[in-house]
Amino acid sequence: MKHILSFVFGVTCVLTACTHEFIPNPNAPTMEEIIKNPSISQLNNLVTGSEGGLRAQLGLYHDLVGVFGREFWRYSNSDSRNTEDLLGKGNITLDPNSYYAVNSWLARYSVVKNCNLLIQATKNCTLLENEAQKNGYYAFAKTIAAYQLLLNLTHTDDLGIRTDVNDPKHLGPIVNKTQALTDIAKLLDDADALLNNAAIIFPLSDGFEGFSDVPGFRKFNRALSARVSIYREQWPKALTDLNASFLDLSAGSNLYAGVYHVFSSSSGDLLNELYLALDGQSDIRAAHPTFEADLEAGDDRINKTHIRAVPAAFDGLTSTRDVALYATPVTPVPFIRNEELILIYAEARLQTNALAEAADALNIIRSKHNLAPRLDLDTKAKLIDELLKQRRYSLFGEGHRWVDMRRYNRLAALPIDRVGDDVWPRVPLPDGE
Repeated sequence: MKHILSFVFGVTCVLTACTHEFIPNPNAPTMEEIIKNPSISQLNNLVTGSEGGLRAQLGLYHDLVGVFGREFWRYSNSDSRNTEDLLGKGNITLDPNSYYAVNSWLARYSVVKNCNLLIQATKNCTLLENEAQKNGYYAFAKTIAAYQLLLNLTHTDDLGIRTDVNDPKHLGPIVNKTQALTDIAKLLDDADALLNNAAIIFPLSDGFEGFSDVPGFRKFNRALSARVSIYREQWPKALTDLNASFLDLSAGSNLYAGVYHVFSSSSGDLLNELYLALDGQSDIRAAHPTFEADLEAGDDRINKTHIRAVPAAFDGLTSTRDVALYATPVTPVPFIRNEELILIYAEARLQTNALAEAADALNIIRSKHNLAPRLDLDTKAKLIDELLKQRRYSLFGEGHRWVDMRRYNRLAALPIDRVGDDVWPRVPLPDGE
């Protein structure tokens, strides 16, 4: 974990609709002074910096889970590891010193560190008027830290993560997956409790539109908690979480309502790394051929891909479609949105044997994508198959397929594209751990 002591935790990114100065480098002496007696402006800069840091290495995070889950292939003529290491070509194994084991891992812990600094600074701030204002900062920090820890655990799975990194000089141990999920759930639940007496006086980006006050932020927190609850197979709790989230099961519901990472072309800000120009030759996210082959006729989710003018052929792989999820370099990327919540609801219902309710929820998704309802979803096995299918297409490229197949012990069902390739179950812990 020496990496965590050596990299820079400060995030010098601007977010759309935020006009605050850059967050200082927390490793510099000025940060030590700031957290001893911060101004409200300095607290808000820590919030802005933490939110901005969520986008660092986001493209890499999604590339790994997308390639491992055989949603798409990632080709870059500058790095052969995208089609070699990530697909287990020949005798290649994943390297714990590589960019894919280290970069996203460090970026996520960088944000956790910023959140811990925010908590410490809030405790020391003498300018906040009441406990409710402090609780707003605490709830934000705990929620965001939990989200970042969850993404790292998604990569390493049963290898575990460190959840106690409050003191960089005395780090807690790497805990197993079960304990890590318990610790993440507790952070989210603690934040939820704090929101019972909280005021949000800090600005958030446009990605939190509709979720930037206490009621809205609580719905976001509970939505993330619902995701954690299904990972823990705590189905009744998932339903409780959903009841307090922004889940909308109505016929007129907006599947894309939710909280988003936002980007801009302003100086010092970040562009969306998941955007690539279509029909590229040297930098490609090529949809896996099975995406189209397994799709039902008439399903509008085919529009998440684009037919290439010329098929992409590289390293023994050929695809006729590009991933086309993001239309521009500043198109927002979801943290979590209503379509995922409907699918979480369906999963929690089927796992608690409320089969009719689960079928109704899955048919809502089908109807939203121009498909006729299925009237034969009368067994748990059929519902699980349909759930995984709908999650595959509804959440395509959003970081779920690999996780879902692993959760249901179906990684062996993912396609092997070349003789000798492997489907990896996890990313190795960085050697520094």
